[in-house]
Amino acid sequence: MSGFDDPGIFYSDSFGGDPVADEGQVRKSQLQKRFKEFLRQYRVGTDRTGFTFKYRDELKRHYNLGEYWIEVEMEDLASFDEDLADYLFKQPAEHLQLLEEAAKEVADEITRPRPTGEETLQDIQVMLRSDANPANIRSLKSEQMSHLVKIPGIIIAATAVRAKATRITIQCRTCRNIIPNIALRPGLEGYALPRKCSTEQTGLTKCPLDPYFIVPDKCKCVDFQTLKLQESPDAVPHGEMPRHMQLYCDRYLCDKVVPGNRVTIMGIYSIKKSGLTKNKGRDNVGVGIRSSYIRVVGIQVDTEGSGRSVSSSVTPQEEEDFRRLASMPNIYETIAKSIAPSIYGSSDIKKAIACMLFGGSRKRLPDGLTRRGDINLLMLGDPGTAKSQLLKFVERCSPIGVYTSGKGSSAAGLTASVIRDPSSRSFFMEGGAMVLADGGVVCIDEFDKMREDDRVAIHEAMEQQTISIAKAGITTTLNSRCSVLAAANSVFGRWDETKGEENIDFMPTILSRFDMIFIVKDEHNEERDMVGGLGSSVYREGTVGETCQGGQLPRDSRRGTVSSGMTLLFMHLPWKSTSGGWNRPLAPTVYVF
Repeated sequence: MSGFDDPGIFYSDSFGGDPVADEGQVRKSQLQKRFKEFLRQYRVGTDRTGFTFKYRDELKRHYNLGEYWIEVEMEDLASFDEDLADYLFKQPAEHLQLLEEAAKEVADEITRPRPTGEETLQDIQVMLRSDANPANIRSLKSEQMSHLVKIPGIIIAATAVRAKATRITIQCRTCRNIIPNIALRPGLEGYALPRKCSTEQTGLTKCPLDPYFIVPDKCKCVDFQTLKLQESPDAVPHGEMPRHMQLYCDRYLCDKVVPGNRVTIMGIYSIKKSGLTKNKGRDNVGVGIRSSYIRVVGIQVDTEGSGRSVSSSVTPQEEEDFRRLASMPNIYETIAKSIAPSIYGSSDIKKAIACMLFGGSRKRLPDGLTRRGDINLLMLGDPGTAKSQLLKFVERCSPIGVYTSGKGSSAAGLTASVIRDPSSRSFFMEGGAMVLADGGVVCIDEFDKMREDDRVAIHEAMEQQTISIAKAGITTTLNSRCSVLAAANSVFGRWDETKGEENIDFMPTILSRFDMIFIVKDEHNEERDMVGGLGSSVYREGTVGETCQGGQLPRDSRRGTVSSGMTLLFMHLPWKSTSGGWNRPLAPTVYVF
């Protein structure tokens, strides 16, 4: 017999009703003991003292500062005990709780005696970190459910910090029966209250259905926040939409990131119940369908300073190559020739794009104000002059690049929007293209086709490099430290020499925010067109063998030169300042081609 008919097993040596030891509890106690030994005994070597207890000292320092958390590296745990690391990787929801209980016991031992008024031991949050290669959002499958995963991406939305109960007490409305200290699972899963009262009293009326209610004063809560993660643009296949993933953060992981941050998430791939449809669950077709989310257990922010990406490391060999490139006498021309080499001519435009990709230094003035170091560039002129091709090349070459078209872009899509959370009915903010491109380049094609109201919305983002939002009770400022590369046509389609400034249909307020404006003309010159066609054919023949033309950087290193060597190459280039100094503000410069 099995199930409810199973009478159980009785042992002859269990005198006095002594409970038989549960194998599961024994195993958990042994694992918790091993986790405790790891936190107490793991040590690393140092030059001064010989070795130091890494996690024990770190836990004591954090606890004394009032920060009840510790970050554990998976590689350290694997070197101490591979089985523990394997258990934590395959069953993190169960074993992470054991690790936190072990950390709490270690903190209790190393912080005694505690000051008066602080005798109560605080819970310890354990954050995980790993040097393993991350996976993409679209590569997550059902086989990885309830496993530890590591994925990179961009935070595009963040809700306000709210409270979630970890332990609740419920009480019956009729008989006042109390069930205390009910533990709730962490994550976005809730708790279903019992439908019937558990007490049976003779001679009293039976309690009705759904009698229980939660006693708020006897609940224990923690802070939590939900984020929305979008996969990195370089991981999105051509022609497909980027995928998103909902994130759940609690306790000390709240308010660590803002929309626009590029992060690497370490978390538990989990599922939750989908929301009810309009039929309110009467149809049982989707009873087994669940939506996925990630319960975050570690966050690594991949941007620092002015938003430059630091996720890619520079090897000593690459640094030596950058030093060699910086020592070349014609490095400026070499970099310019490496930008869209299939496009003939436009050498000055390519040089300007090279300066825009490398950017300048963001300066903070003595009075607290800042001066942007990113360059904004506008190409204005005839169609068929490869303006869009240059924008596409910059979007692929830049380490952080976002491409958009003017007619399909709105003010909210470029800056930020405030949307309502369907679950809590509260408002939260979602970043737009200029927020996601923080530290990179925003390429806006068909800039003249945008509505005037949408162009006005990016004035602050182009000059102050911030986006201020005051909507639905949300007042905040997001960073948009990026360059803007825009392409537009003249009012009459083609540039008319007899019209002069009537060819330009832009307000002076938007033109003043561009540092360089190029007037590109499609002049009908038979000799020039013949040379351009010959050069393009030579380049196409050279691309068959995947070789680079003379005076260009290798194709594989162009993106790396911009991303990794942006700072190194800038430090070693022989820059020369004018007599006016670097801090002299420059007016927009117009070039005619």
